[in-house]
Amino acid sequence: MSNRKLSASQNTSRLLFEGRVISVRLHSVVEPDGVAATREIIHHRGSAVILPRNDDGKVLLVRQFRFAVGAYMWELPAGSLDAGETPLQGSRRELAEETGCRASSWQKIAEFYPSPGFLSEKMTIYLAEGIRTGTARPESDERIETRWFTPRECREMIRKGQICDAKTLVGLMCLWDARLRKGSGTAQKTGRKNAR
Repeated sequence: MSNRKLSASQNTSRLLFEGRVISVRLHSVVEPDGVAATREIIHHRGSAVILPRNDDGKVLLVRQFRFAVGAYMWELPAGSLDAGETPLQGSRRELAEETGCRASSWQKIAEFYPSPGFLSEKMTIYLAEGIRTGTARPESDERIETRWFTPRECREMIRKGQICDAKTLVGLMCLWDARLRKGSGTAQKTGRKNAR
């Protein structure tokens, strides 16, 4: 076993930008191998991602314009966590806001960092089942279309490049992996007790 230092140490940190959702800081650090480096880091409190699945096995996606890439994208419902909010609380709120849906069963299926080289954001994905529909309440700057898709339709959209959002790809991959494991008898049972 190596005795090498496993974490970086920080010498200085300077705030470059403070926004509503993110802050950007310039960090002067010493890496675990002793090399001095400068890191530009976007700090984000984290996001909730929801994979809503109905009793027919269809997945609910939302379509909205993403200014950063200049395109409309099909995605899983998601959003930034509010201050003090847990990922499960954020998931429930975002599902209701963006789609009008509520779910009776929640299961955490993944946590991941979309771009850990420069972004601190952690995304937590919940599978939401026992879906009840309602009226969406999107934020004033959101224009969202919703639609249910079969797993086959989702796979075809991925193949054609119509789903190219990272959180959606990760969520669908986890769902399909769980279905494969269920077929082999190793999947965990979904239910309220699995939610955290």
